[in-house]
Amino acid sequence: MTPTLKDLLAAGADASPALSAPGREPISHGELRALIQRTLDTLNGLGIGRNDRVAIVLNNGPEMAACYMACASGVTSAPLNPAYRADEFEFYLSDLNAKALIVEQGSTSPAIEVAVKLGVRLIDLVVPEGAPAGAFTLVARDARVETPAAHPGYAEPDDVSMVLHTSGTTSRPKIVPLSQRNLAASATHIRNTLQFTAADCGLNIMPLFHIHGLIAGVLAPLAAGSQVYCTPGFNALKFFGWMDEAHPTWYTAVPTMHQAIVSRASKNTDIIARHPLRFLRSSSSSMPPQVIKELEAVFQAPLIESYGMTEATHQMASNPLPPAVRKPGTVGKAAGPEVAIMAEDGTLLPRGTGIENTGEIVIRGPNVTAGYENNPKANAEGFRDGWFRTGDQGVMDEDGFVSITGRLKEIINRGGEKVSPREVDEILMDHPGVAQVVCFGMPHAKLGEEVAAVVVLREGQQATERELQTFVGARAADYKVPKKILFMDEIPKGATGKLQRIGLAQKLGLG
Repeated sequence: MTPTLKDLLAAGADASPALSAPGREPISHGELRALIQRTLDTLNGLGIGRNDRVAIVLNNGPEMAACYMACASGVTSAPLNPAYRADEFEFYLSDLNAKALIVEQGSTSPAIEVAVKLGVRLIDLVVPEGAPAGAFTLVARDARVETPAAHPGYAEPDDVSMVLHTSGTTSRPKIVPLSQRNLAASATHIRNTLQFTAADCGLNIMPLFHIHGLIAGVLAPLAAGSQVYCTPGFNALKFFGWMDEAHPTWYTAVPTMHQAIVSRASKNTDIIARHPLRFLRSSSSSMPPQVIKELEAVFQAPLIESYGMTEATHQMASNPLPPAVRKPGTVGKAAGPEVAIMAEDGTLLPRGTGIENTGEIVIRGPNVTAGYENNPKANAEGFRDGWFRTGDQGVMDEDGFVSITGRLKEIINRGGEKVSPREVDEILMDHPGVAQVVCFGMPHAKLGEEVAAVVVLREGQQATERELQTFVGARAADYKVPKKILFMDEIPKGATGKLQRIGLAQKLGLG
């Protein structure tokens, strides 16, 4: 097992393409390695070294992919969603204790003003005119001279190479530190599962501030010396045009993206025929078996459904490639870490699909985080006897295929974007007209779940659904805004008087 990204990224032949993008010349594996070295030299010269945190706020594309890999190779990368509002950036940049923030030259992101306020050093990413896809230089905005980094060079296996936040159900988002070893293990697991070779080209439409896009979309294929075509982000109208330009052999996406692609596929059969795919991959939320069938018929290629989460550096289980058996409707077999089903008393349950075999899905392995940062309570709850508890309920059949049967956590999974209901509650509670609120997930045909809320207004106060949606929208990313707000005289509670988010949509007849 390769324990560092430097070793992992040494796989590609010097002259073969590594990153490409619409209308751009590709950058080769040799050039990418040289770019990573130069970037680390620049950061080290600015006093930023191993385990120092660098937040990255860049739009999707080859520069984001290259910058992430450079940072993850020698400092601690912290990719953030460019769609965040100022309040969100303030929370994340403070919580991360970021030493620097990388933004594109000319960016108007609210993160910049927040960084200035917090005293976080600003670094511009500059793309030279006519440069190949992914090439950039870093230029600090201030001219202050720094003592060179105390710990320069490439990361060691146990250094923290990436930090991401995971949504907390009942608390603030938790920091997940992922080591160099975690990243290398997960990329290797995915590379092996999907049998990547230097002949492959992936069409990346996944966001690159998210574990799915970063590890499965970019790092795993590059670790096999193959090419990644980096789009500016998902766009169903442009997908087939990109496919024609990229000549991909595969792509990975969340179910909502696959559904948008399949709805346009009948008009693009000639492009599909010209560029036969080896496989399609789906992860981040469960895929309706009807859609799997439709995609496989259209693309004449297998759809590989897999199961991932941030704490596992993405992949935990996956359906295998043909000729091995795939079981649509399951998330496949253990694909890297060990996977087991645990009963409430901590015993591991035998395989089988009966109610007596149903428990919590637990994992352990080299890709699993060592624990949340500065959060002993979450660690005590999240780990048991060396196993990490996923919070998902499931079963494992006689052949080792895992099916997710329910969600133990209350996180709303909106097409792969995870929303903490507690976070939305707290925003709505800031509205002067709101007395009580409970947010929850309601079923949605395409996204799987959508955000909904029940609101109790203060006596004598008035507010409309639209007004409250606008209020949330000014303080949080669009995907967190409740699409349905019900006004009631009191919050529905469970038998014990507790707020019960799970099952609330059903109780209220939503979806």
